Amino acid sequence: MTFTLIPNRTTHRTVLKNGIVVLVVENSSADIIASRIFIRAGSRWEPPQQAGLSHLVAAVLTKGTEQFSSLEIAERVETVGASLSTDSTSDYFLLSLKTVSSDFAEVLTLAGEVLRSPTFPSEEVELERRLTLQAIRSQQEQPFTVALDRLRHAMYGSHPYALSGLGTEETVGKLTQQDLQHYHQTYFRPDNVVISIAGRVAPESAVALIEEVFGDWQPPATPLPVLSLPPIVPAPTQIITPQETQQSIVMLGYLAPAVSRDAAAASDYAALKLLNTYLGNGLSSRLFVELREKRGLAYEVSAFYPTRLDTSQFVVYMGTAPENTAIAQAGLQTEVDRLRSTPLSEEELQSAKNKLLGQYALGKQTNSQLAQIFGWYEILGLGVEFDRRFQQEVAGVTIADTQQAADRCFIEPYVSLLGPTTIEPMPNS
Repeated sequence: MTFTLIPNRTTHRTVLKNGIVVLVVENSSADIIASRIFIRAGSRWEPPQQAGLSHLVAAVLTKGTEQFSSLEIAERVETVGASLSTDSTSDYFLLSLKTVSSDFAEVLTLAGEVLRSPTFPSEEVELERRLTLQAIRSQQEQPFTVALDRLRHAMYGSHPYALSGLGTEETVGKLTQQDLQHYHQTYFRPDNVVISIAGRVAPESAVALIEEVFGDWQPPATPLPVLSLPPIVPAPTQIITPQETQQSIVMLGYLAPAVSRDAAAASDYAALKLLNTYLGNGLSSRLFVELREKRGLAYEVSAFYPTRLDTSQFVVYMGTAPENTAIAQAGLQTEVDRLRSTPLSEEELQSAKNKLLGQYALGKQTNSQLAQIFGWYEILGLGVEFDRRFQQEVAGVTIADTQQAADRCFIEPYVSLLGPTTIEPMPNS
């Protein structure tokens, strides 16, 4: 194994002989240990005809192993007051646990059993499939979700990012127990795992425990499959979805840079994170002040720019009265275009930096948050040093940087409108 102390951080990085990367942040402020076990999997790795597979694996993973039934797993966790859960996102699969220090070894051993030896009982697969299908149908009744789904489809085409992590009724309805087993056998292997730990534990003790639980887990002889994804081809368009709702949803979406180690791409990433904060983060954001407070157009208005391995999306959106749809669309467009035509003031830029960096710092207060963020950076291929680098890049963004990033990103939007059949889009859009 190799052992590295990340400079200026109490984050210890160890690589076991079987390929598992272990990150440990010693934090003795509370008698709690949190761990995140990341797997390089998720909906990005799903074939289109199996959309929703990662979500279903996450739902069933804790429902039985070679040693324990679903009930026995739940009882062992609840008896010691711990938590054990699973999740799947676009870019990774996650098993999370949290417990008091004295029970960490026991709960980690149970997590190892869940991770390595799930049985995916057929009755549990069927139950979770039905629940997933209900969730998909429920989403189809939520105006914001429907508008966002339409926008994603338009922006990403046949790329996995086009679909909700739940999948579709058609794809989920066809998933089998064998599909879940094959997914697990393919991606759940030690050379595809990052284990991040934060809490009252010495790094050497944590690594020794990981070795005890996972050290005999050997990677298979077959290499991981090479992921080949369809290209994302820009083709801005406008989608109108008739739905009888009390308000209309207006969304503008722009393809935006993925997170990257590349210096040029990283510069745009940091600048766009700042512009996202300036435009749509909180009650003092420009969209909220201009379109809700001053003009009274919005029931809700905001922006988001998620961190992604592949091309991301920068989205501004608003809920408004149906008769104001065209005005709301024009208002959103004006505020985005303004980022290209009118430089931010020094005060606006500094305020956005303070807000973004302050919220970033608040997101690293608990052991669970620490385990999450460092494991996330590692699984994305950025390394834990990205924590410091991102803050430095944000602090170094200039007014010119924000305008250049806006010029490259905010050219022509994808538009998703949802509301009553009487809604009208912005003229000449």
